[in-house]
Amino acid sequence: MTERNAEGKELDLRLIRVLNNMVNVLYANLERDIDSYGLSMETFRILEFLYNKGPHPIQKISDTFSIPSGSITYVVDKLEKKSLVERLPIPGDRRKTNVVLTTEGRNYFDTIFPKHVETISNNVSFVTDEEKLQLIDMLKKIGYGIKDAQTDSNVNND
Repeated sequence: MTERNAEGKELDLRLIRVLNNMVNVLYANLERDIDSYGLSMETFRILEFLYNKGPHPIQKISDTFSIPSGSITYVVDKLEKKSLVERLPIPGDRRKTNVVLTTEGRNYFDTIFPKHVETISNNVSFVTDEEKLQLIDMLKKIGYGIKDAQTDSNVNND
């Protein structure tokens, strides 16, 4: 890593402030959209995960979203009571079950997900597709750079 001058560091701080503010505004708007369907953000994420990725063991869902095992069981139980998901045994392992969208859950998500995608598109419609691609590349570069710096730091500290 290179040493940054005061002006560069001030720019770094400004970038983080702008990024933080944008994320807060975006996520507040997306949460309002999700709330309008009568779902919590956590519940929506789980339904979206199952909708896009298919059946998964409850432990995998718990790990993916960093939800403690007791909490994930509670959330899945609530979704089961609403007939949106069901637990199905995993062939060959009677101790584990997959969480699967029911037909009702899939139909429900077929209805709300396109509306949610439209909300997302409306929120980022202020930039061109080319700018979106550039931003994706820049954010990936920052993310990978942070991961690499952490890995280097951990190697040096061992």
